[in-house]
Amino acid sequence: CPPEWRTGPPDFVGIGAQRSGTSWWYRGIEAHPSVVRVKGQRKELHYFNRFWSGEVPPDFVQSYASLFPRPPGAISGEWTPRYMHDFWSLPLLRDAAPDARVLVILRDPVERYHSGATRIVRLAEEAERPLRMIEITDALWRSFYCEQLERVFELYPRDRVLVLQFERCRTDPEGQMAATCRFLGLDPFDELPGQLLRERSPRDKPTLPDRTRDELIHRLTGDVKRLADLCPEIDLALWPNFSHLA
Repeated sequence: CPPEWRTGPPDFVGIGAQRSGTSWWYRGIEAHPSVVRVKGQRKELHYFNRFWSGEVPPDFVQSYASLFPRPPGAISGEWTPRYMHDFWSLPLLRDAAPDARVLVILRDPVERYHSGATRIVRLAEEAERPLRMIEITDALWRSFYCEQLERVFELYPRDRVLVLQFERCRTDPEGQMAATCRFLGLDPFDELPGQLLRERSPRDKPTLPDRTRDELIHRLTGDVKRLADLCPEIDLALWPNFSHLA
């Protein structure tokens, strides 16, 4: 920590959802002149992964806080999409950063699953290892947003959680980033950072068979309906697989 800087719990933490544009949106946030990240430090710290067994060292709060040095007037944070998904992480995050502002981006649950499963298969092929079926079922569980968010709202006040929609961020990056900045207590950008305007060429994905898509929609519909009640800011018309529920 350089002289005159301070460490402390993060000012903001992104907690989900995987394959929903979190890296893209975080790069936009960190382009703000009042946001600081230690050089070489990753966007995803995965700090709480190691505590899955429930054995937590007494200094875990101080150790986590030490990862966020910043000068006066600046803010610092991270974005690990596993935090919303792993049941043990959220209570520990609340203990370590009770005043943090929490960020979530949600994507059409079927498209998020499709993207996640495709990545799992690609990584297994690149590593020349067999595909583990538990990874595929894990990818589906990540798309059950409502159950995960209900726990978030039990631990953090609703006004300290910003729920964004990936599809809306894509079509209106300026407006959604301005809302994100206001939520974080930052002045909106005078000019949107290039990180948000740069179009990324999507990887080719195998077509999702109609039978699989129909089963996923059937499995996820109940959760999506509950999500719409829990988070009215989510516009189901923007989710192609669930627009009929809008």
